[in-house]
Amino acid sequence: MSPVDPRSPLSRRALLAGAGLLPVAVLAACTPELGATGTDTGNQQGYVGGDGAFRALAPAERGDPVVLSGETTHGDTADVAAWRGRVVVLNVWYADCAPCRTEAPDLAAIAADSPDVQFLGINTEDRLDRARTFEQKFAIPYPSLLDAESGQAVLALRGTIPPQAVPSTVILDTEGRPAARIVGRAEESVLRGLIADVQGSSGAA
Repeated sequence: MSPVDPRSPLSRRALLAGAGLLPVAVLAACTPELGATGTDTGNQQGYVGGDGAFRALAPAERGDPVVLSGETTHGDTADVAAWRGRVVVLNVWYADCAPCRTEAPDLAAIAADSPDVQFLGINTEDRLDRARTFEQKFAIPYPSLLDAESGQAVLALRGTIPPQAVPSTVILDTEGRPAARIVGRAEESVLRGLIADVQGSSGAA
């Protein structure tokens, strides 16, 4: 049997179906509400995360646009409002978080081959030098906001992800509204599928 390219629309649907993942309309009805508490992993890495559970929202169920801006690890300013018209992926992480390190290569790969999608990290613990070392080690092509002191970036996602759930990933639609989230480590096939679904549903009634 020929290998399946996970980036093709057909294979994405097959991967999601094979993993027991359901279409948006069904998923919205059978998974916890956005903002539900994540699962404490009980490990000793110092993070509180989920088990990779995800949820997507139909366009009619999405709330207000996320208001989020700040200085980045690249030395510039990021403002998600400037990215209206594009799907945005927000990833919450910090350097000593074991699942953050595990998912980093997949996030880097998806970002690198998705030029139409804007990625932004939210670092909850580290100083600039530590965050930049992580980004260089894993060849992360996108910047992160440093949120350790203010906590404002995580606060902007209140009601979408649990505040202590690291890592978490939130996908905003082209209007800046939370359209999907993963609480815990983002599996590459799942994140690709969710991005594709949000791209396909953005602008739908």
